[in-house]
Amino acid sequence: MMKRQLPDARELAQLMRFKAPTLDAKKRRLENALTVADLRAIAQRRTPKAAFDYTEGAAEGEISIARARQAFEDIEFHPSILRNVSDVDTGRDVLGGRSALPFGIAPTGFTRLMQTEGETAGAGAAGAAGIPFTLSTLGTTSIEDVKAANPTGRNWFQLYVMKEREISYALVHRAAAAGFDTLFFTVDTPVAGARLRDTRNGFSIPPQLTPRTVINAIPRPEWWINFLTTPPLSFASLSSTGGTVGELLDSAMDPTISFADLDIIREMWPGTIVVKGVQTLADARSLADRGVDGIVLSNHGGRQLDRAPIPFRLLPSVAREVGADLEVHVDTGIMSGADIVAAIALGARFTLIGRAYLYGLMAGGRAGVDRTIGILRREIERTMKLLGVATLDELGPQHVTQLARLTPVTQQATDAAESVE
Repeated sequence: MMKRQLPDARELAQLMRFKAPTLDAKKRRLENALTVADLRAIAQRRTPKAAFDYTEGAAEGEISIARARQAFEDIEFHPSILRNVSDVDTGRDVLGGRSALPFGIAPTGFTRLMQTEGETAGAGAAGAAGIPFTLSTLGTTSIEDVKAANPTGRNWFQLYVMKEREISYALVHRAAAAGFDTLFFTVDTPVAGARLRDTRNGFSIPPQLTPRTVINAIPRPEWWINFLTTPPLSFASLSSTGGTVGELLDSAMDPTISFADLDIIREMWPGTIVVKGVQTLADARSLADRGVDGIVLSNHGGRQLDRAPIPFRLLPSVAREVGADLEVHVDTGIMSGADIVAAIALGARFTLIGRAYLYGLMAGGRAGVDRTIGILRREIERTMKLLGVATLDELGPQHVTQLARLTPVTQQATDAAESVE
């Protein structure tokens, strides 16, 4: 029989070391968030439905964003063993400068609607972490204020070519004058995608107080207090507001945008230039021939053409074909450090996070963005160590297999013919 005894008081004292409670509610909820998904859950509780759905939603049936996230889940890692991974280097040279991590903050529009600190929080957090921050043409913080929030870090500017070309040209000159080093020339928005959540929610810029929004605001007073007691939203690129996001985009964007516009902007811009929104191998080759510095494989987070190609699935073929000629970046669907590591292994020079950053912002302002970056940093480091690699350059296709869930019919026919032979 098991011998029993009275507990030793000293041993019992060792077991009763209680952790001091965290009285700061924001700090407590952010500390309890262990993943980006946890931050998303906090953000949903604290943000009015219309603003949260604007971030969360995508075009039409939202098939593209679902497929993009599924593609990252449908990977298999292949770790190497018995490698010294006591220290890992997560840094990467990207577009002529160093980034401490293999991701940056993507351009997001109307960001102060998500949480009042908006782009200032994103730029400050990016600067502190040593990663780039990208300001959108439809941002709610000025170019100059972003520079002030991130004075020594890397700031990038995302450009839409507007119907009124002089507006776009003026933004290019302002970004250059403020010391932004990279311009993202965006090509996937000749018109706005059908973002049905916004229409169903009656979401407008600026938000309108209706009986439904008032009822939804009751459990979220902090968001509305911040919104009503801080400076009104202003947009460097829009002269008027007062409609849905789609209506505003359609009134401003130009469906006649062409390669000639790219040539004009290249002449105007003194820094590096990246084309964002590439979705085919043929277009990637064409841009490589034109000598741009980089491309972003992106379907705009699934917010433009639903059922568009999945950037992560397109990545390996594009990286093989043009990766030696220009930098290949990727976004859309990234929700973890493992996703980022997989993208780097399959040929991406760099990645960009959009919704993941906004979930942190909505969950806790600047501190929430810091938490997002910290979570992703730890996930990247842990995944690299478990794969047996100490630097990003050691990652390669041998570390990742993309499992086939969606296979083109033409590919199925080819595989069937080969099996018969």
